[in-house]
Amino acid sequence: MIYVGLTGWGDHPDVYQPNSKNKLEDYSAHFPIVELDSAFYAVQPERNIRKWITETPESFQFVVKAYQGMTGHQRGKMPFESREEMFEAYIKSIRPLKEAGKLAMVLLQFPPWFDCVKENVDIIRDITGRLREFDLAIEFRHQSWYRDGMAEKTVEFLRENGLIHSVCDEPQAGDGSIPLVPLSSRADKVLFRLHGRNVHGWLAPAKGDQWREVRYLYDYNEKELKEISAAVGELKKKTDNVYVIFNNNSGGHAAANAKAFQKQNGLTYTDLAPKQLDLFDGDLE
Repeated sequence: MIYVGLTGWGDHPDVYQPNSKNKLEDYSAHFPIVELDSAFYAVQPERNIRKWITETPESFQFVVKAYQGMTGHQRGKMPFESREEMFEAYIKSIRPLKEAGKLAMVLLQFPPWFDCVKENVDIIRDITGRLREFDLAIEFRHQSWYRDGMAEKTVEFLRENGLIHSVCDEPQAGDGSIPLVPLSSRADKVLFRLHGRNVHGWLAPAKGDQWREVRYLYDYNEKELKEISAAVGELKKKTDNVYVIFNNNSGGHAAANAKAFQKQNGLTYTDLAPKQLDLFDGDLE
């Protein structure tokens, strides 16, 4: 099965009902999965998780991003007394999703300076050991994990440790970006995240909270979506379930791109939330 969704549900006006008071419910009428990116910025209160469980269809799935303090992104003071407390809080937060059958995987996205050295391999082993009760996807952002013949070795390392490969489509902009490598490390699940191809935005210096608006500003054209479809097809040959997440959110392109991708691949989903109003033009459905 190929599942298609977006990063977050709060920034996609095309999928909301007029004067909507429940964006997640509206979102789940269009897509069967979502990436819970708010978990990266703060460990979510358990009450939020349980609320989101009740607001989505029974088969709806969450790809939950790992908290930033776990993957080396932490900025500012750590809001936990210890590393152990941080992991305990995160596990308690997301466990209800697993118990409800709505946790597709936890995404561990490592920073662009996290290169392929033994010390960092040990860090991966430590983190994944602490989170071993969950399905875990690993996303690298430093090219050293893939260049000079390392791609197969990297995927084999993930395979040996039961980890899911996060395949990426993103700008090719030096060490802090990775190539599109459509290889799966598990037979049941693979993740494919689409960050856009805005090279200029990817390299632009971060300025406060505006960096996301610049980095992920991109609209995939039909030819590029066909390239994505071909890569997904390669993954589907060896993997039961491919989870495709469009992360090119900042210009409002993600939802339309995802719908175009679905149409291109003849994908329909029958167990979504009720849709009261078709907010997309006919050529996007």
